[in-house]
Amino acid sequence: MTKSPLRGAAVMAALFCTATLLSAAVPPAENLLPADTLGFFTVPDCNALRAASKVSPQLMFWNDPAMKPFHDKFMNKLSEQYTAPLEKELGLKVDDFADLLQGQFTLALTLNGSNLHDDIPPGFVLLLDTTTKSDQLKTNLAALTKKMTDDGRTIRTEKIRGIPFTVVTLSTNELAGIFGPPKNVSEIGKEQKPTQPVDIYFAQVDSLLIAANSSKILDAVAAHLSGGSVPALVDDPVFAADKVSQFRDAPTYYGWFNGKLFFNQLASMPEDSDSDPGAMTPKFSAAKILGATGLGGIKSASFAVREAREGSTASFHISVPASERNGLIKILALSAKDSSPPAFVPADVMKFSRIRLDGKQAWDELLKMAGGISPQVLGMINGGIDTANATAQQKDPSFDLRKNLFGNLGDDIVSYGKAPGGDTAEDMKNAPGIVLIATPNPDQMIQAVKVVAGMVSPQDPAAATPRDYHGHKIYSIGLRPQRAPGGKSIPQPPLLLSSASGYLAITTDEGSLEEFLRSGDGNVKPLRENPALGDAAAHIGGMNAGLFSYSNARDAMRISFRQMKNAATSDPAMKMLPPAMHDWVDFSLLPDYDTVSKYFYISVFSAGATDDGLNVKAFNPRPPQLD
Repeated sequence: MTKSPLRGAAVMAALFCTATLLSAAVPPAENLLPADTLGFFTVPDCNALRAASKVSPQLMFWNDPAMKPFHDKFMNKLSEQYTAPLEKELGLKVDDFADLLQGQFTLALTLNGSNLHDDIPPGFVLLLDTTTKSDQLKTNLAALTKKMTDDGRTIRTEKIRGIPFTVVTLSTNELAGIFGPPKNVSEIGKEQKPTQPVDIYFAQVDSLLIAANSSKILDAVAAHLSGGSVPALVDDPVFAADKVSQFRDAPTYYGWFNGKLFFNQLASMPEDSDSDPGAMTPKFSAAKILGATGLGGIKSASFAVREAREGSTASFHISVPASERNGLIKILALSAKDSSPPAFVPADVMKFSRIRLDGKQAWDELLKMAGGISPQVLGMINGGIDTANATAQQKDPSFDLRKNLFGNLGDDIVSYGKAPGGDTAEDMKNAPGIVLIATPNPDQMIQAVKVVAGMVSPQDPAAATPRDYHGHKIYSIGLRPQRAPGGKSIPQPPLLLSSASGYLAITTDEGSLEEFLRSGDGNVKPLRENPALGDAAAHIGGMNAGLFSYSNARDAMRISFRQMKNAATSDPAMKMLPPAMHDWVDFSLLPDYDTVSKYFYISVFSAGATDDGLNVKAFNPRPPQLD
């Protein structure tokens, strides 16, 4: 069979067009950004994000007809205070630019030659791929340039690697004024520094909008677009490792922070030469703080969000090798242990968390960290403990706070809470809840807590005798009254302590404590048997990372709705927003919660560590009522 010449030409033309389209595709953000990027946020495909958002429970809730009165008032105020002034300043409708969000959208911050303590500002860059709307972008940029020229601004053109960039010079006040009235702030007794001019560069390259405040950044971006050999962020080995492990499977949006570059710059900051060497207060240095806390060992931090039909998954990763962890980072590097709800946690809790933190190791690391930051700080901590020991040993010579309290800490902390009994601020504050701390010797820990409490607030001798409940002793410790703004003293409910099942129980709610102490009777329907909990946990790797938490958003939002609607009534305790916010939100316009409850469900969260870093994961399953 003879092939048609026309058919061959058509095939060649198709291949040519395909090659042209591929070559014109905008590279990922990391391929364009310079090597000194401090951090960036990117949406690889705005159309994909827009499609996912339209069916997300959050946006569906916001756009529900029942929310229209509340929604419209907020949006009208937003337009009046921000959108309208911005449109007037730019001479364009915000929607004209919002419609350009089609492909990639990236915001990045770069070092730009700064050392974070000089007068050189960090650089920023914006990348926006308009895909098929390049003509609209061209029209909008022409209109913007004309508006700035008509306003008398000095505009020039500067070529960077052959790309013509429009450059407009603004003062820092003018730049801030685009988003609101400019403000002149000066310190009393100090001469106000003159505002520094800022050059804003912008250009269109095919479908891509590029904007930045530095020609140095743009030189790197332009070189990457033209195939130049200037180093890019993608060449950074730390980022390269994160890209493989954290940004695979096409996240809906993600971000990255260059911890190594940032903390190295902070560590190089000079100490305050004006400080008094004989001062009583401890002297700190950035290098010591970063070294002692372990923050200086962080290579990077990243996050990624993936929107899918079954729900939204978020992951967060801090890259710091196990061999380089100390201080806070070492404390937060939780061991992989069972962190699922114990059998005594009831199914009707509104929130639950369990963390497998080794208390004794954490305390030792905190002391080491304090000594690394300042020996004076460590001395003050030890001095406070010695004072507590001296006070307690007048009655009990064998008392030792280090042994009785810190030496008895286990590796398990459980907390959970239920819905409050009412709608007032006081009800919300005193919502039922309990904290359980694993300990080999709860009696010694209770004695230690009583000693510390007695130093903070005088105790009623009549309350020193514990009461018996189902074979357990319940201790009551008085708390210091709080002071209201008018000077009125507000008494606080006592702190209740008891023990069971290897835990020290701490709460201010008598009902929660008694329910926990009765849980051994087997009359509690446990949270762990909720099938929705197991299904959701599977999306974040289960309940064995070291920390696991659960939240019943449906019940929580029901309470929040009642609380917010009460804020519009005569209950003064519920007026939680400042007067300036009253023009923005009117809680009386909120609908009855049952009309929108279908948008809320549960959420789960976990945290743990691997050899290469710390990991956090969260999952919000799609409410089954929406299917």
